[in-house]
Amino acid sequence: MSATVFFAPMRSQMKRSMVARVGGLLQRAGLGDAIAEDDLVALKLHFGEQGNTGFVHPVYLREVVRRVRDAGGKPFLTDANTLYRGQRANAVDHLACAIHNGFSYATVDAPIVIADGLDGREAVDVPVAAGRHFESVRIGSAAVHADAMVVVTHVKGHEATGFGGALKNVGMGLGCRSAKQRMHADFRPEVAPEKCTACGRCVKWCPVSAIAIDPDRIAEVDYAVCYGCGECVAACPYGAIATQWKTDAAVLQEKVVEHAAGALAGKDGKVVCLSFLTAVSPDCDCWHFSDAPIVPDLGVLASTDIVAIEQAAYDMVTQAAGLAGSRGEGMGAGSDKFTAITGVDGTRAIAYAEEMGLGTSEYELVVVE
Repeated sequence: MSATVFFAPMRSQMKRSMVARVGGLLQRAGLGDAIAEDDLVALKLHFGEQGNTGFVHPVYLREVVRRVRDAGGKPFLTDANTLYRGQRANAVDHLACAIHNGFSYATVDAPIVIADGLDGREAVDVPVAAGRHFESVRIGSAAVHADAMVVVTHVKGHEATGFGGALKNVGMGLGCRSAKQRMHADFRPEVAPEKCTACGRCVKWCPVSAIAIDPDRIAEVDYAVCYGCGECVAACPYGAIATQWKTDAAVLQEKVVEHAAGALAGKDGKVVCLSFLTAVSPDCDCWHFSDAPIVPDLGVLASTDIVAIEQAAYDMVTQAAGLAGSRGEGMGAGSDKFTAITGVDGTRAIAYAEEMGLGTSEYELVVVE
């Protein structure tokens, strides 16, 4: 059977606010059925890094909060700490970054709870029965103990997984810091000497000091220290660092999906997803900048099926024409922009999530004014 995915296009013939339409999407997708009175409801989002502008705007989260409260739930905004060096590696810095980017009780009318605690170690081992790679995964405890979840995703590309959608938002996003390391273990950077300018950006951004500039003025990676986070790949402005896999990119995607399965465990019928196809950047929102969107702003999707909404988001970006002046320039409707830009086929996550029973890739798109 196919799943229903609701879609609010950017243009409103009735001149209705997109904020109000997002609330309407949640209702159409079944938010009222997913939330019981006094449920603790985790709103999983990405707060962005300082300098990044691609994340979902707080004004939308305020509407999500209002709709959850109207349904009887008790909402809180959440994300887990990051593995890489940045403004979100511990709860203190993470909260400061969220507030800097406009997320606070005053702006969204709900508290922020960092899912894996002060230092990224407050996690729960969740069994994953159908997984290929893990028997259990470690998920931030606040997300595990929540009764329901609303997954709020900014759709984008990603340097390691090819595609950053709802599955990555939940799987990588709610894995604690040690879980993130386990997911990245098959990823390694490789330096092209002819392209390296010894600018030192990769050295600065490596969270474990695994990169140094050698006597020949070329970046050199110490693989005994490197844990494969991929930050150097995105940091290099010259394309001198490429992805090298011990196996292949599909393994990372499968590991992310297994963590998504752990994060969603015990919440059957209690999850609603919102995916924003706006400012679709080629890179992750974990960066301190946002590259030019690769396609025009398309709209917002909503569904209770995380696989269906993922497939719909991927399809809609594929079907859109690439924007001039972006890394999608010259890519026509029907071209797989994420794979062309990142060099990684990000569809393995969707297929594997379907194999694991997280949902279906078959969907019916219902346009909502």
